[in-house]
Amino acid sequence: MIKKVYLTKEKLEKIKEELEVLRKEKRPAVIAKIRDARSMGDLSENAEYHSAREEQSFVEGKIQDFEYMIKHAELINESCKSKNVVDMGCTIECSINGKKQKFIIVGSAEVDISAGKISNESPIGSALMGKKVGDKISVNTPGGSVEYKILSIK
Repeated sequence: MIKKVYLTKEKLEKIKEELEVLRKEKRPAVIAKIRDARSMGDLSENAEYHSAREEQSFVEGKIQDFEYMIKHAELINESCKSKNVVDMGCTIECSINGKKQKFIIVGSAEVDISAGKISNESPIGSALMGKKVGDKISVNTPGGSVEYKILSIK
């Protein structure tokens, strides 16, 4: 099943840059390490060879991940499409037990809890999607159910 990857324009550009580094620098460097390790003889007990192969597997996996993300990217705006309904890219201010907290709804590739960026797939993010100012949501947490009231959508 093909899954859309929600990204901001900035994150998409960063992924493209990282992909180029992997393709043009990291991949050739790992191939050279494997070639050098092979020249040392017996591969069954060659730690350098096995380490280089693991690194190659990691690099190739990252390349595949980034290619998938780019191919299936759906750009989200940093500003909310509709000020009336929570959607991708929206900044939402909520009241949680009397305390105000802001969240920005982003795709899972851009989650940064310390910056208030939560995924649309997270329990809080998915509960907020499609809601309006004044709506309340309840999210189950390990500490029990927590109620969020939407104060503003920007």
